[in-house]
Amino acid sequence: MAASGESIVREIAGREIKISNPDKVFFTKRGQTKLDLIDYYEAVEAPLMAAMGGRPTLMQRFPDGASGKSFFQKRVPKGAPPWFDTTVVSTPNGTTSNAMVATDLAHVAWAAQMGCLGFHLWPYKAAEPAHTDELRIDLDPSPGIDFEDIRTAARLVQEYFDELGMTAFPKTTGSRGLHVFVKLLPGWDSYQVRAGAVALARELERRHPDRLTAAWWKEERGQRVFIDFNQNAPHKTVFGAWSVRSRVGAQVSTPFRWEELDGIDPDVLTMDVVPDRVRTDGDPWAEMYETPNSLAPLLEAHQRDMANGLQDAPWPPVYPKMPNEPPRVAPSRARKEPSG
Repeated sequence: MAASGESIVREIAGREIKISNPDKVFFTKRGQTKLDLIDYYEAVEAPLMAAMGGRPTLMQRFPDGASGKSFFQKRVPKGAPPWFDTTVVSTPNGTTSNAMVATDLAHVAWAAQMGCLGFHLWPYKAAEPAHTDELRIDLDPSPGIDFEDIRTAARLVQEYFDELGMTAFPKTTGSRGLHVFVKLLPGWDSYQVRAGAVALARELERRHPDRLTAAWWKEERGQRVFIDFNQNAPHKTVFGAWSVRSRVGAQVSTPFRWEELDGIDPDVLTMDVVPDRVRTDGDPWAEMYETPNSLAPLLEAHQRDMANGLQDAPWPPVYPKMPNEPPRVAPSRARKEPSG
């Protein structure tokens, strides 16, 4: 064992990774260290790489651990090893940068060594950037919403996907919400995937107006679970499955099976607990990678909405104005602005 503060070298995925200050505490609740974090990722390597392998990755770095300050790093920093894989990604305004590609566990370990607590993943593989292969439904808790409401929302989302003949798979976010993922066949871009997500959110709001909302403006949501369709907008990333969240308890964004939904507790699913789940029960998302879906049912729903006179839903403020988009201003502000 290295002395306190002394660097060590580990061989991971055939690469030598130098780990400085391996005993530095990253998660204060139970005292887990930087080395514990890397050990965790080694323990869940197979499902982790199934979820993130080959994807461009935005790193969220916490040099002083989960209790410290953080910053997002899209560009791979100087000093990355020569074997490090990158790919060019864009922001909504067209700015480009070289982002990490999660090619293997060595890349993950190197990022963890750099204080990365959380990998935010693009919805496509670096080798096929034109094909968005994941639809991501983010169930976002509004004020007054508890986790039981999120559970109910997830079940309603699952039921709608079942009705459409699409298979969906849940995970915790590692915090207060849930994500529902659908693996897609190749052939659609992120604009089409977002359109499908908008149609899903609107249909679920029509069916369950007291529980679910597609309202982009917070002032219109009330005490309802927001289905965040804009997580599917081009260039958007989502917190990756099996990633350890930047919380002092080291909670993990954990995939699970639908039959576990009623008892799932995100706070219990920490990096000390999750490897045993994987060893005992395997990867709950294994079937997802073998059953890609057509986006056609949701695109048909979107086309029906457009034919019925609906406009596109609002886009986030960092995006340019989009065709058929309503005025990008909160309804209360719009009412106060003089006409003409």
